[in-house]
Amino acid sequence: ELRSASRRRTLSEPRSMAMYLARKLTGSSLEQIGRYFGGRDHTTVSYGCRQTEGRLGTEPAVRQAVQELTEILIAI
Repeated sequence: ELRSASRRRTLSEPRSMAMYLARKLTGSSLEQIGRYFGGRDHTTVSYGCRQTEGRLGTEPAVRQAVQELTEILIAI
């Protein structure tokens, strides 16, 4: 579902977080990440990453989720 074209907030926020993690944890370009997530433009990926970065500073639950996911992904 994260790769779908849906714009529902219940999917778009987790998708932005996933794009943020993909950007931070891989050497993939914005274009590559965009292609993976349903053929999105690189500017959409950049916007999603900026949105997540902003939420990291204001929403403790988002900060904790990103930290936990990062630990899990690094351990794999």
